[in-house]
Amino acid sequence: MSGLNAQIKLYRSLGYRFTDSTLIEQALTHRSFGGTHNERLEFLGDAIVNLIVAEALFAQFPTTREGDLTRMRATLIRGVTLAEIARELQLGDFLKLGSGEMKSGGHRRESILADVLEAIIAAIYLDGGIDICRERVLAWFGQRLQAVAPGEATKDPKTRLQEWLQGRAKALPVYVLTDTQGEAHNQHFAIECRIPSIAEHFPGSGSSRRIAEQEAAQAALDFLEQHKSEQHKHD
Repeated sequence: MSGLNAQIKLYRSLGYRFTDSTLIEQALTHRSFGGTHNERLEFLGDAIVNLIVAEALFAQFPTTREGDLTRMRATLIRGVTLAEIARELQLGDFLKLGSGEMKSGGHRRESILADVLEAIIAAIYLDGGIDICRERVLAWFGQRLQAVAPGEATKDPKTRLQEWLQGRAKALPVYVLTDTQGEAHNQHFAIECRIPSIAEHFPGSGSSRRIAEQEAAQAALDFLEQHKSEQHKHD
């Protein structure tokens, strides 16, 4: 981050103005840049966001069991979700990266964006204390916290598909990479989910194999649910 205008833009996006600007500078500095980088802040921020989200879920769902609370927290603070929030805050525009990471599109990489969000959470905590840190984190997670619910929906599609098949003693799915496009730093993957007992193949695509596999698994689940509904109509 350089220049007063950039600092004002960042503070406005975060909804927080730092007293100690060295903290936000460190939080935005990737290891590849050299000097004092954000890995220690990331470590602290990971613990803080876990605490704040767990605390919010504990209050929001007073009768929900530990297993569902754990799954909901995992859904909310997984890397892809943290990266989504980082993009919403436009943090990629302010990252300090080494030349190699810059050329390879590091400011768009999911893992780097997730890490910088955790580092900023720690920086706000150190600069302003836990109350303002909690207020900012809950604001960023607001709609996601409102949307999350206990039960099967908190499990990812691959897990739900596997459990559905296991519960019916059927063979587990295989995920096959069918296409890869783009440069190494900006690839797009196409996956097919293949279930031995079903002739149809279920496609998925995304910016990572994991995302593409989850989309393919969801397509398979949708097919199975539709097939189940049609069977009930004929029964």
